[in-house]
Amino acid sequence: MSIISKDIAKAIALLKADKIVAIPTETVYGLAGNIFSEKAIKSIFETKKRPFFNPLIVHIPSADALENIVSHVPEKARLLAKAFWPGSMTLVLKKQATIPDLITAGKDTVAVRVPNHPLTLELLEQLPFPLAAPSANPFSSISPTKPEHVENYFKNDIDMVLDGGACTNGIESTIIGFENDEPIIYRLGALALEDIEAVVGQITIKNKKEQSPDAPGMLDKHYAPLTQTYLTSNVSEEVKNHAGKRIGLLVFKDDLNDNAITTQIILSPKGDMAEAASKLYDAMHDLDHQNLDVIIAERFPDFGLGKSINDRLQRAAFNS
Repeated sequence: MSIISKDIAKAIALLKADKIVAIPTETVYGLAGNIFSEKAIKSIFETKKRPFFNPLIVHIPSADALENIVSHVPEKARLLAKAFWPGSMTLVLKKQATIPDLITAGKDTVAVRVPNHPLTLELLEQLPFPLAAPSANPFSSISPTKPEHVENYFKNDIDMVLDGGACTNGIESTIIGFENDEPIIYRLGALALEDIEAVVGQITIKNKKEQSPDAPGMLDKHYAPLTQTYLTSNVSEEVKNHAGKRIGLLVFKDDLNDNAITTQIILSPKGDMAEAASKLYDAMHDLDHQNLDVIIAERFPDFGLGKSINDRLQRAAFNS
């Protein structure tokens, strides 16, 4: 069985031995390995059952380490890094020739970020190599935001979960690529669109690509519970559509008083988008383990982090 531990020295020893370790970030837990170890990287793909055409994110300790990973940094990328690193933003940039093609799915670009979690920053500072770390879940499943989520998924498949507690942001990083040095959002995430545009001006969203995706998280079906999930703007009407079933409800701030509902989770009674995002995946894990027939999720207001939450729910939903 995998070990949940705060022992950073043990994590370092395992990573140096080409093993994979689940690590905490402020977004979700990642399944990490040495980017220069073919054994470790293949192990990440095999453990997750992740297709090799889906690139990985490289994690570095600071923006100063970027020059070792990428060959060109557009001016707007520098502005974004200064504004949001360490933090929930991944940049997709032209890679150095030393970055293995296995990491980048054969592309000439690499996804890279500086996570904002003290334990993982300490880990990265002490390692002689960066870490590739996609989310620590089987491919297309709900992402993990607690050590227990990771252990429930992998049990005997990994040696260690580095325990950094619950993730504070709770959804994956926002991924930004560049075309002709102009930024483009490849994946909506824990950094709100409005905050990004305050730094670099209006930005294009190119958020889905099934074939040869430019970045992680662009596939249509992702982040999905095993329980059939429906996304709706009219919760009470959707509940009627599933009369007689065991229904789990996932709502933003207002509960629904209906005896047809088996259980419901309110993500933020005070209507705080950041709080709702931080609790989203944990609530999905909870509902997915309650032997329900369906999960009905309420569509969020389509601005700020609500846009990112809707993106995750759409990819999880049967009817999206």
